[in-house]
Amino acid sequence: MSEEEEREMLTDKAIAGLKFVDDPEVGLNVVDLGLIYELELDMQEKQAKCLLTFTTEFCPMGESIQANVTESLKMTLPGFTPVVTVTFDPPWKQDMISDAGREFLGGY
Repeated sequence: MSEEEEREMLTDKAIAGLKFVDDPEVGLNVVDLGLIYELELDMQEKQAKCLLTFTTEFCPMGESIQANVTESLKMTLPGFTPVVTVTFDPPWKQDMISDAGREFLGGY
């Protein structure tokens, strides 16, 4: 397996794991909610770099969500160090919710 194929497989595995991390206020996972802006695996440095946002800058569950994302990456990518960075650029908008997320939320 090439390094690129391995990166793709591990990225898919990490995203599948992140679908178990919910925003407790919304009840939807961070992937389908559109809170994961970027996930990059550095195969040389063994880092999982995740760019994360929240639905609002003043999200009361932000620290908890960030900790759960970090823990999920640790569990799904053993040997990788999670580097989870929070950004609000661009600001989260409802149109970032996936089709599956909209269906879950009743067509939100």
